[in-house]
Amino acid sequence: MTKHRCGWCVGDALYEAYHDQEWGKPVYDDDTIFEFLILETFQAGLSWITVLRKRENFRAAFNDFDYKKIANYNETKLEELMQNEGIIRNRLKIKATVTNAQAFMKVQEEFGTFSKYIWAFVDGKPIKNKVKNYKEAPANTPISDALSKDLKKRGFKFVGSTVIYAHMQATGMVNDHEIDCFRYNQV
Repeated sequence: MTKHRCGWCVGDALYEAYHDQEWGKPVYDDDTIFEFLILETFQAGLSWITVLRKRENFRAAFNDFDYKKIANYNETKLEELMQNEGIIRNRLKIKATVTNAQAFMKVQEEFGTFSKYIWAFVDGKPIKNKVKNYKEAPANTPISDALSKDLKKRGFKFVGSTVIYAHMQATGMVNDHEIDCFRYNQV
């Protein structure tokens, strides 16, 4: 018997593995939350599969998403990243990664962890939606609107409501697996 998966990932082995192992699984550790946040900001205006295919290159280029190191990147490092053909070479997004690392640490200072801060927007537990077809899932919600607005107020860049909702889906803050997907009740 074949497992039923959400329609958006079917047919691509990398997409299916990401769907089966990561997408929608609640993430509470700051390191992984930061990685997803940065990948989502690079995804803005592009397809997620484009970012996913370059994920290992991003990890290598951005010191395994070590936000403490990224927060201190200088102009030389930014130029090096602009020359890296393995990542998405958008100067504004690269610079925003440094800004976001700095803002991320400020949130950690205020709340103890970034996880405590971000999960408070959903009262610390995933919202379980009832999506029948992935095309019916929202692109944003009042919660992603509020979170996006608050992140921007704290100095984050490329964190519009749609990007933030995709981050919420990826990190399991919302469960938008289709109700007949085998992962729906697992995450």
